[in-house]
Amino acid sequence: RGSRTRTRRCASCGARVARTATHGRASDLAGERARTTKAAAGDLSSAAGPVNMSGHRGSAVVVNKLGQPEDLSVEEVNVGEPGKGQVLIEVMCAGVNFPDVLIIQGKYQNRPKLPFSPGGEISGIVRKLGPGVSGLREGDRVLAIMGWGGFAQWAVVDAPRVVKIPDAVDFATASGFTFTYGTTYHAFKQRAQLKKGESVLILGAAGGVGLAAVELAKAMGASKIIAAASTDEKLEICKRFGATHTINYARDSFKDCLKEIVGSEGVDVVYDPVGDKYAEPAIRALAWNGRYLVIGFAGGEIPKIPLNLYLLKGASAVG
Repeated sequence: RGSRTRTRRCASCGARVARTATHGRASDLAGERARTTKAAAGDLSSAAGPVNMSGHRGSAVVVNKLGQPEDLSVEEVNVGEPGKGQVLIEVMCAGVNFPDVLIIQGKYQNRPKLPFSPGGEISGIVRKLGPGVSGLREGDRVLAIMGWGGFAQWAVVDAPRVVKIPDAVDFATASGFTFTYGTTYHAFKQRAQLKKGESVLILGAAGGVGLAAVELAKAMGASKIIAAASTDEKLEICKRFGATHTINYARDSFKDCLKEIVGSEGVDVVYDPVGDKYAEPAIRALAWNGRYLVIGFAGGEIPKIPLNLYLLKGASAVG
């Protein structure tokens, strides 16, 4: 506590990072589940009451120049007071996701002004309420969706972006929930309108959103859950989460494996966070009235798809 920053050595890249900040290297962007690190700020899960933050400073991971994870620095920064409709959260955990890797390079659709702290989702404890906030109180255990600013000891967040955590859910689980399961539930339920008995193809199935898609497809009654990933080890994980069929698209012919699994019937829904060269063969495997969910482009290239494919299959591309 106080103004002194305690640091540790990151096992992945050797950089010195604050003990209170999440730090990670994306070694396989399409194939890693979102990771979380607990903020070592003491056991405050049962503490409550307002905190006087006047003149207070805290540690944060800071982007001073766009670049790679090793270009990040840990600095002491001023902690702002919550304004109207905002809350001050003491951060316990922060999820690490693919958008965090993009935003520090200036490659994400949102580009905050330098300097800024990355970190799009957090969990922690509400320490202070701004004017006009209702439904929350000091001491509440919460998660929050931020966009950026989460890799820090403290975060000021708009109240509508803050949700209470059930008692049975720990901080680490809560901090990795919204980007993965929130994205996937919205995609399946509201965009693709996935129905019980339909088939689903999931690319990048061993990643954060990928495994969430495998789990939710099973929970929503999909009859055939095809998981595609780049190694057999990742596919074994997918099986444990509920995949009925698997494809190693780094080793085998993606097109031929798909044809063998779905035959002439095709697949009803494609969930694609990878894009690149895998997008077109996945679209060609769609069933009549199929839905192709555009989730992201972790493969690198944003694919250029012939529009006649959607015409021939009566299919839809859905963002």
